[in-house]
Amino acid sequence: MSSTHRSRLPVRGKRRAQWGEMNTHTHTHTHTHTHTHTHTHTHTHTHTHTHTHTHTHTHLTGLFSLCVCSFNIAKVIVVGDVAVGKTCLISRFCKDSFDKNYKATIGVDFEMERFEVLGVPFSLQLWDTAGQERFKCIASTYYRGAQAIIVVFDLSCVTSLDNARQWLEDAMKENDPSSVLLFLVGTKKDLSSPNQLAYMEQEAIRLSEEIRAEYWTVSAKSGESIREFFFRVASLTFEANVLAELEKSGSRRVGDIIRITESTEEEYKPTKRKATCC
Repeated sequence: MSSTHRSRLPVRGKRRAQWGEMNTHTHTHTHTHTHTHTHTHTHTHTHTHTHTHTHTHTHLTGLFSLCVCSFNIAKVIVVGDVAVGKTCLISRFCKDSFDKNYKATIGVDFEMERFEVLGVPFSLQLWDTAGQERFKCIASTYYRGAQAIIVVFDLSCVTSLDNARQWLEDAMKENDPSSVLLFLVGTKKDLSSPNQLAYMEQEAIRLSEEIRAEYWTVSAKSGESIREFFFRVASLTFEANVLAELEKSGSRRVGDIIRITESTEEEYKPTKRKATCC
């Protein structure tokens, strides 16, 4: 069973949207590899693959008569120490695959995840940043404008949790603290002993409460809680976009347009699929 801690979140972070009868989730994988050399010459390689999967949410409540917006993109940055599993976390969700051979991210990569919620196109732009010290300056230039920050640490490495606060502080320098959603994610759950896991989770929950972030534990190797986590991120960032549009339009009937409940995520049962690699 996954561990999810959601106390003391900002107002928007406490809520979960109950979007309706059918959400279509389309994976568009865009890999941008940025290599910076001494001559500050940049190479960018982009590869795009598209897969479509469908999942169901039930019990649409309230009204959704307002046209939200034509196309939404939420920028999500993933930060954390080197080798904590940031790339594996994203790859498991985007490709349902796990590569046991470690490959360090050079600069920044990103994946575009497309959703359709009640006919409204919506995308998560997942930015996978390098954890190596020498690439921090490059990666930090991509932090600006994030709507969600995912701080990743290794459940089998105490140091990575100790460093999580600094990663968050670096990312927040480029963003408005009042408008960004925060997630603290412990990876490699399968590698932790029960005693170590208990200790790390206790410390992680304490940190998540302090920084007002949702806390999740996942395993990219087994896929445990990966889909649930990213659909949670998508749900909250989509909701944030809707509320932002309503505020711009001067609407005062937010409660009539979106009803937030706790049942959607609990009712959702992800479809089991075979991994493309092990």
